[in-house]
Amino acid sequence: MTAFTDFLFSQFSGYTPLLVVIEVTAILFGLLSVIFSARNNILVYPAGLVSTGLYIYLMYRADLYGDLIINGYYFYMSIYGWLLWSRRDRQDNSRLKITTVTIKDNIKSGVIFTVSVIFVSGVYIFFDMFSFWWAYVDTFITGLFFIGMWLLAKRKIENWAYLIAGDIIAIPLFFYKGLIFTGFYYIVLTSIAFYGYNVWKRILRSEKQIHSA
Repeated sequence: MTAFTDFLFSQFSGYTPLLVVIEVTAILFGLLSVIFSARNNILVYPAGLVSTGLYIYLMYRADLYGDLIINGYYFYMSIYGWLLWSRRDRQDNSRLKITTVTIKDNIKSGVIFTVSVIFVSGVYIFFDMFSFWWAYVDTFITGLFFIGMWLLAKRKIENWAYLIAGDIIAIPLFFYKGLIFTGFYYIVLTSIAFYGYNVWKRILRSEKQIHSA
């Protein structure tokens, strides 16, 4: 038990109390954001702004530039998604509904993935860090999360598939980099994401039944 607790808290050996508070706060607001997302609640975005803003700083300290860029992108997409989810349709005054991806969405997703991988690779090359195996993993994760967040803003149910895949791959990376609590946090996020997918699927099914009636 002592060995485990030593491992668990080893990441904080170089931390100040302020940094501990920052990471815990980022995790709490991140959890709130995903819970709101799973419940199809617009509060996903203000909670996400707080979490991603704090994680930008934490990822910079950990030299995880791919994840830093992910959180910067999340920050931007939180504003973009907030605006989209708040907007009402001029014809029926309804808000953006949950739908499935189209061929056009898949093409755009491919472009987003390619551009993000090229950009993050360039960042790692610039900092001369692309010789580390985790840089390649981080780059791939970035592409998945970029697609997931864009599809979330569009209220496409497939966003969960990309976010779940990214979470699962990111978990061992965070443990390896010493972000222990963030690793456990992502395990919880993955569980909530599966729950969110099932909630969205039920909502989508009920909306289809209403329109077909």
